[in-house]
Order: sequence, then C-alpha cells, then structure tokens
Amino acid sequence: MQAAHTATRHPQAQSSWLAGQRAEKKKKWRDAEREYANAAHLDPSDIRAWMKLSTVRFKLGQRIEALDAAREAWQRAPDSPMACELLAVTLTQQHRHDEAADVLRAMPAEGRTTEHLLALAQALVHARRWPEVIAPCLELLQKDMFNASAHLQMGLAFHKMERFRDSALCFETAAAADKTGRVRPLALSQLVEQLRYAAEWRDLPRHTAALFAALRDGSDETLAQLVSFPLLSIDCPPDLQRRISRLTTGRMAAGIDALPPRQGRAPGPLRLGYLSSDFHSHATALLVVELLERHDPARFEVFLYCHSEQDGSPLQQRVRATTKHFRDVRHFGNAEVAQLMREDGIDIVVDLKGQTTHTRFELLAARPAPVQVSFLGYPGTCGAPFLDYIVGDPIVTPVDTASHYSERIAQMPVCYQPNDSRRELPPAPSRAELGLPDDAVVLCCFNQTYKVLPAMADLWARILAGAPDAVLWLLIWNENAAANLVRELQARGVDPERVFFSPRATIADHQARLQCADLFLDTWPYNAHTTASEALWGGVPVLTVPGETFASRVAASLVTACGLPGFVCDTPEAYVATAISLANDPAPLRAAQRHLVDHRRTLPLFDGARFARDFEALLQRMWDRHEAGLAPDHLLATTP
Repeated sequence: MQAAHTATRHPQAQSSWLAGQRAEKKKKWRDAEREYANAAHLDPSDIRAWMKLSTVRFKLGQRIEALDAAREAWQRAPDSPMACELLAVTLTQQHRHDEAADVLRAMPAEGRTTEHLLALAQALVHARRWPEVIAPCLELLQKDMFNASAHLQMGLAFHKMERFRDSALCFETAAAADKTGRVRPLALSQLVEQLRYAAEWRDLPRHTAALFAALRDGSDETLAQLVSFPLLSIDCPPDLQRRISRLTTGRMAAGIDALPPRQGRAPGPLRLGYLSSDFHSHATALLVVELLERHDPARFEVFLYCHSEQDGSPLQQRVRATTKHFRDVRHFGNAEVAQLMREDGIDIVVDLKGQTTHTRFELLAARPAPVQVSFLGYPGTCGAPFLDYIVGDPIVTPVDTASHYSERIAQMPVCYQPNDSRRELPPAPSRAELGLPDDAVVLCCFNQTYKVLPAMADLWARILAGAPDAVLWLLIWNENAAANLVRELQARGVDPERVFFSPRATIADHQARLQCADLFLDTWPYNAHTTASEALWGGVPVLTVPGETFASRVAASLVTACGLPGFVCDTPEAYVATAISLANDPAPLRAAQRHLVDHRRTLPLFDGARFARDFEALLQRMWDRHEAGLAPDHLLATTP
C-alpha cells in the first residue's frame, strides 16, 4: 500500500509544504494554493501535497482544478482511503455521481470500512444505479447488522426497483434500529409512503401515528434530515410542513455562500432563467413547454439551466428549441451554476423543482438573481428565505393561507398551472380494446397508488354501492398494489368484477384511453395534478374536494378554470352524493363532457397564449417592486 509521506523527500518541496500550511492557517488561500502547487510539482509522489492543493482550490472556487488535484492524489495512491474519499467527494460536488461511485467501488477490501461502504451506497443512489446499491449495503450489514443508514439506503433502492414490500421492510428495520434518533423520522416517513405505494394498509395507521409523534417531538437537527415531499400526501398540518421545509432547506443550503450584490444590469429585455432537472419526457416539461415557446422575446430573454437526464425524446428536443440559451449544468457544482446565472445577467430565476427528487434549488441560496421564484414543480412551501415568491392562484394559494408559506404568494388570475394547447388528442380506442364494459358508467382514477388512502376506498365503495351501473377503472402502478386495492375494495362490499385496471402507458396512449372514461374521481390530501389536466383535455370531468394545502386544492383550480365549478365539492359527503347522482342520471355528466370537448382550445386552462401573457405580467410586477426598491410582497390576482 502506498501511503502519504510523513515527511517529503525533497527539501524544497518540504519548504513549500510548510509554507502552505502557514498560509492555510492564516486563511491566505491563494498563497497556500501557490505553495502546495509548488510542493506537488517538486515532489509529485507526495499525495499530501495533491490533497491539500485540491482542498485549497475548492475553497478558492476552482472546482475543476480541485478535481484535477484530487484525481492526481488518487491515481498515485488508489488504495489510500483518504485519497479515495477526497476524489469521491470532489466528484460528488460536481454531480458526477457515476464516477464517484466507481472510485469508491475500486477501494481494496481492507479499506472497505462501514463508513466507506455507506458512502458507496449513497453514491450509487445518487447515480440512480439502484440494483447496485444492495451489495454494499449487505456487505456493510455483515459488519454492523443494525446500521440504520444501510437499511435506509437499501430501502430507497428497492423503492426505485418497485419492490415496495422489500422497501417497506427496510424502512421499518431502519426506524427500529436507529439508536441516534436522526434516522427514525426519515425512515418512518419513507415507510408510510412505501405502504401507500403498495396499498398495504393494515399497519398504515400505526406507522402514520408513529411518524406524526416523531415529527412533533423531533429536534430541529433531526427534522432537518427529512424529505419534505412525502408529507404532502398525508394530513400533515401546514405549519408543520413549513417548519420541516425550512429545516430541510437549511440543511441543503448549508455552506453555500452568497454572491456579492449585483452591480446594475445591461439594457434590454428582462433576462429570465428556469432551473430544472425535468427538461425531458416528464410531466413538468409537458406542462411548461408551450409557455417557454410563447415568451415574448421583446420583453423576456429566456435561459434554461438544465440538469436533466438526456433522453433525446421529442419533448426534450422541443424544450431545447425554445431558446438559444440552453445551459447543460448537469456536472456543474452549485457555486458554478449560480456564478453562470450571475454572468448571464439573470434578472428573475424560476425554480421548477422545489423539494422534489433531483432538485438543486438550494443553489439559489447564493442569490444569483435579484428576484427568485418557486413555480409548478413543488405544490407547497420550500421554507427558503432565498425564494421571494411562490406562484399560485386564488384557489390553490388564497391569501388567507399566507402563513403556510415562507415565500410571498404571487397569484395568477385564473390558474397557476400552464398547459400545452398544441399537443394532439389521439383517437380514443374502443372500450372493448381496453377490457372495459361498453354499457357501464366508467369512473376512473389514474393517480399513483400512494395518493389513495383507506378513506378514499371507503368513499369509492359507497359510490359504487349507490351507482349499480358504474365500474371503477384504475392504473396498475405495481402488481401488489393492484391486488391489495381489489382486496380492500372487496372488504368494503365491492365486487372485484367491477374494478378494472390498465397498465402504465406512453403519454399519447394514456391521453387516448382517458377519453373512454366518464368521470375522474380525485383523491386528497394530494390531488391529481397533471393527471387531472390530462383528463380534462380528454373531455373527462374531474370530481374533487379541496383541502387546506396547495397539493389538495389543485384539482379545484383546474376544474374551475374549465368552467365546471359544480364539480368542486365542499365535503366528502357531497363528493359521494354528486358522484352517485351523475352516475345514475348521466345527462349533466354528458353536458359537462360536451362542454370540455366543444371548448377545449378556448377554455382558460388550455389557452396557452393567455397564460403566457398573464405569467409575464406577474413576473413584471415582481420586477417592478424590485426596481422600486420594495421588498417582495403578496401579489394578488388582478381581474382576468
């Protein structure tokens, strides 16, 4: 094994090394960088010099040069745990997770400590190499079978592999094995989510109660380890959601330094930047693409900062074609992306991810733009002091819910959700092709299974009992969940022959088959979002009950924007009664369907030109406040 020198063999190199240490203690980073670089040049075999050079260059913001020095150290001592760890961390900071995982995997057996194996598992998770996560976790558990973090990482991998029962078992074990209390709340939140994905409801109440107890009693440090998104789909009070979002954002943004204040701006249109990892075949891209196409170049110069996978899909190509300023920042560090935005002169930056998977919204803590906005991707507060506004509308973000948000509410006049009026509506297949009965009233719900809670099954069973000619049409998100849903509905008195399932499909095929439904039954506290607007585009009304949170009010906003406020129910009782009435006397339902079909391209929800005009007007109001030297404030909807 080649170890770092305890004393360099080259006298001049040793002198530079000592000078570098003195400069580093005084935080004279440029002097330290010069001395360590000289030491490495004079004695290239001394990996200490390369490692110090890497860390000092990182402090100076020289990310690429820091990576080069770390790689030199590792290549000269590939069996050094310190060199391996430094290179892996440096690669991770560049979001080069595949390379980081490969470096960690190359460590010889004697260096594969529990800490190393956990770092390898985490790198593989970040690289989305899900099946490969299992082996280092099992190797780690052979050394420490009660390592809660290993069970947690394995659970995350099983979830992505759609092995939801295995995932739930891992999360339950992680929660039970946690000795520090730091892993338990995160493991419980993931456990509750996995049980919902699999429609395994027997132990769901017990684990949900344990989760809420952990959330109420958890310290700030413990709650900061959570992921906020799963809390949107359970009845988590808005004030608790805000607290947890604030803490998780604080953890994510720790160590990100603010850029110096911007000095003036170049004349010309406002420079508008969008940040997202969803500029590929994804629901967010599907919704936002026409807005990007319709931005007025005389008023807004658009930049896209993309850290998406490159799937080469037609949708991705269409998004990329909306601007000449497409920035592929997949392998940029957070500081580099922020600096690039500053160099591009961005006036308003719009984050499309929030606290969702693969987000990088935390880089906005550097304040690259004078105005920073949360839009579309995350239906709730990010708890981020560096986000000025959250875009909503009078239904999803009424002003009396302002205390739920750290951001200021900026309301669109009709609906916050953009849509693509330029997409085609493929011809519908026959019901027979889908295995559906021709003579039934087809009630559908294509929401993911995790949104379907036992209370929804209770309501659906009551609807089917009161509407004997109706059937229920659901999506197979996974085979276990489908079987469990049938069993749960049967326990509530529903004949399994009245429950139909279809597999997941392409966007076009799904949009085509939706037209075979009569009524979409929404869920809460997490509504159908993109799925609801797809149903409405296909001429299928959506029945919903709005709740307290953004995520629970989206369908009400969409339905209202389609001129169907009667499909927004005040209570679950009204939801059941309305569904039964529409199924037994379909005339009002047929009228609503005709309304959607006949006015598809003129309804406010699908008027892309109108949305772009209204959105730009809202952005302009934000900018005008900034230009006037005013702090961000709630911007309520103006009259449409």
